[in-house]
Amino acid sequence: MNTVTDAAREERREYSQGEDRPLGSYAATLAVYGLTVGGGALVARLTGRRPPDLGLRDVALMAITTHRIARTLAKDPVTSPIRAPFTRYAGVSGPAELKEEARGTGVRHAVGELISCPFCLAQWVATAYAAGMIFAPRTTRFAGATVTAVAAADWLQLAYAKLQQSAEG
Repeated sequence: MNTVTDAAREERREYSQGEDRPLGSYAATLAVYGLTVGGGALVARLTGRRPPDLGLRDVALMAITTHRIARTLAKDPVTSPIRAPFTRYAGVSGPAELKEEARGTGVRHAVGELISCPFCLAQWVATAYAAGMIFAPRTTRFAGATVTAVAAADWLQLAYAKLQQSAEG
């Protein structure tokens, strides 16, 4: 057993090149994701639920919803209390968005990186949406349409601001 542990530590040192990278905490996060997906699949199977056939409209709705929810969770000032135990405020990164840095070590740092990164959160959000399509497709589509309307409104706000700037000179 020591040989395996020693080999893992050596791999971590070689990979990290002196940086503090919480590989064990990343592995735990991946395990939580895998167990959650596996548990959901088991419940779906036991209850006889099957994934619906997804058309282009569903995939587009899922993509836009995933984008908007991931950004809201990772960047929105209103959701900062959720991130605060794991991140540190580092300024503003865009219109109505915050820049935050992961803090702490181990699991705290790994979770901080995950929840402050919209790209990282997108996998989790898309998986939750997919589960919603299995267990409550009508409600999931309705929620997705609502969030997609918010995303479209965001783009319209940004386009309006850009047009206003160009009109002012």
